[in-house]
Amino acid sequence: MPADPRAVLSRPAPAPDATVSYGDHPDQVADLRRPAGPGPARPLVVVVHGGFWRAEYDRRHTDPLAAALAALGHPVAQVEYRRTGQPGGGWPGTLTDVLTGVTELPRLAAEALPGRVAAGPPVLVGHSAGGHLALYAAATAPAAVGGVLALAPVSDLAEAYRLDLDVGAVAALLGGGPADLPDRYAAADPRPLVPIPTRTVVIHGVLDEQVPVAMSREFVAAGRAAGGDIRLVELPECEHFGLIDPESAAWPEVTAALRSLLEDR
Repeated sequence: MPADPRAVLSRPAPAPDATVSYGDHPDQVADLRRPAGPGPARPLVVVVHGGFWRAEYDRRHTDPLAAALAALGHPVAQVEYRRTGQPGGGWPGTLTDVLTGVTELPRLAAEALPGRVAAGPPVLVGHSAGGHLALYAAATAPAAVGGVLALAPVSDLAEAYRLDLDVGAVAALLGGGPADLPDRYAAADPRPLVPIPTRTVVIHGVLDEQVPVAMSREFVAAGRAAGGDIRLVELPECEHFGLIDPESAAWPEVTAALRSLLEDR
């Protein structure tokens, strides 16, 4: 494990090849990365960043991950969205932004990267709160999602509220707790939406101190019991940030899971 696992959050990476807008707000955008080398068109990979839905965290901290995926030959889009602490963020803007972005990005990326993006829905790679948003998109608009790779996802909002993850992050997203806003939790929380209709792989580090691995264990068990196509990969020596770090020991597991999702389409 690196001395400072958070170092990946500010590590320099190559600039994206293009930026496209899926809406009028400055944060309704996505950065595109052209796949390295020649080759046929391949399915788009949409990276949904984490940061507990808060404005202080944006897509920049997933630059190393996105650049590494592009270097492996994947067309990549890093979707941005309005977040809590800024106008339009939280309920429902954060969630509707991601839904709109996921739906529009295959077309926008194909236009910006001609010949490199295959037709069809993208595979979503979501980390932490971005994992929640990826699972939410797949549950809400399954025809728009070709698969989900959820990395340490916040997969149970009611439990995350109870645990007070990141000191009030879920309450900031939805406006309160499940007892006060049951309709919002019913609509936005992946846990009551199982089984997720889209093929899903969840990867979670046992040493994670930001999102407990027990949340993924319970979520995947519930999904499998309900008949969902979902599996869990636990990494005994991994914490929260290694899952988005191409220099970490976890990276081969991440790329193998993504490859499995793309090959089984």
